[in-house]
Amino acid sequence: MNKLGLLGRNISYSFSKSYFKKKFENEGIQNTSYENFDIENIDLFPSIIKNTEDIKGLNVTIPYKEQVIPFLDKINKKAKAIGAVNTIKMTKKGKLVGYNTDCYGFKKSLKPLLRKHHKKALILGTGGASKAVAYSLDELGISYHYVSRTLKKGVAFSYDTLTEDDVKNHQIIINCSPVGTFPNVNDCPSIPYHSITENHILYDLIYNPAETLFLKKGKQHNSKTINGLKMLELQAEKAWSIWNLE
Repeated sequence: MNKLGLLGRNISYSFSKSYFKKKFENEGIQNTSYENFDIENIDLFPSIIKNTEDIKGLNVTIPYKEQVIPFLDKINKKAKAIGAVNTIKMTKKGKLVGYNTDCYGFKKSLKPLLRKHHKKALILGTGGASKAVAYSLDELGISYHYVSRTLKKGVAFSYDTLTEDDVKNHQIIINCSPVGTFPNVNDCPSIPYHSITENHILYDLIYNPAETLFLKKGKQHNSKTINGLKMLELQAEKAWSIWNLE
């Protein structure tokens, strides 16, 4: 039995397990299981690898996309450039190789919405997912600035310093923070929403709820909105193809 799974913390809600369970049923994939490895601390990761027979690959989610890197034998070039891993493959020789499929999922889901005027983006949050988003924007030739709670190296704006003009001038806004995730559905990132126009794209990596308050506020100002579900589906399929490459 080939074993796959998701590494993270507090992941009972996770998309991946139900996605792959459905995929295995629909496509008649046998001898393969997918389970959650919910750990309190990344130091428990080696024991999962040691004690799980026939483990072939893992997805990685919050908060371990960066923390897992030192435990891997090799990191794919793209994942190294991003500085975050969300897919791990166990090779036939028992080596752990890290990949990033978030960038593929994000880029492919954003591309159909892009128009000529979409030249600048704001990335809300600075975690592992935001790094994959930044990498994808670089590939698309879109410039970006990070927004975080505090100003630090590499962060252009804090939520306190972000002005209406800043929002007007960046016509793609991507929420990579967990703000607004179920059950905290009445929360949203603190930005000047009244500066959003029909020329904006608001992209929320959150998929539960399907429409966050961040996206609702974007819709009120006629912006294009997209949640994280398509990105997740695309990155999951990319992960599956990596696990099945010999």
